[in-house]
Amino acid sequence: MAGYEMIATETQGRVAVVRLNRPKALNALCDQLMGELGQALRGFDEDSNVAAIVITGSEKAFAAGADIKEMQGRTYPAVYLDDFIGKRWEAVTQVQKPVIAAVAGYALGGGCELAMMCDIIIAGDNARFGQPEINLGIIPGAGGTQRLTRAVGKSKAMDMVLTGRMMDAQEAERANLVSRVVPAGEVVAEAVKMGEAIAALSAPAVATAKEAVNRAFETTLAEGVKFERRVFHALFATEDQKEGMSAFAEKRKPAFRNR
Repeated sequence: MAGYEMIATETQGRVAVVRLNRPKALNALCDQLMGELGQALRGFDEDSNVAAIVITGSEKAFAAGADIKEMQGRTYPAVYLDDFIGKRWEAVTQVQKPVIAAVAGYALGGGCELAMMCDIIIAGDNARFGQPEINLGIIPGAGGTQRLTRAVGKSKAMDMVLTGRMMDAQEAERANLVSRVVPAGEVVAEAVKMGEAIAALSAPAVATAKEAVNRAFETTLAEGVKFERRVFHALFATEDQKEGMSAFAEKRKPAFRNR
């Protein structure tokens, strides 16, 4: 994949790495960048050689927010008719494969929202998360009031959204916003290592597990458990289930064939 101006892509084994690349703007999320990101994610999602995707920025900033200069002159009819945010940003949530955010430095506003759209967040020890939109006379518009509340609870979400304060990596881990904290210089390597571990597993089981966990955020407990039970049952129709359980019984490593 080539020809991108605001992102850089590479593959490490079966893990794709997408790096936001607007260093002078601290990776501010403009329309072009988000369009390129969506294109890259869709391409990697369709690539059978890729099992997991990492999104990252620089050590200074994952993304310091949406591009305010690009937004400031827009009107209500323009943002509504263009489906601003919905059209370009939601691609992250439509990827079937696991998406891991490797966050170092600032993840503010749209940057925090982008990280929360991913399936897992690994934070560098210098990471800073926040939703400072209130300081601009607006509110988060890419899921910040919704995903942050589901992750950290009402009181802490209100604290951050209403005051615009930043949360450091250690607080983010305590609040369950991130899965783990590692040294900033190792955040991408740790995310790739996680992706490699996922790549060694059964792709149908991984995709089903991701869908089931997401269902917990989107439905009631009763409906979520019912969904989980049905897809759990369905996995008994796969060769990988037979191989995985046979390997366990025979005390050997399974050789999954993704079918």
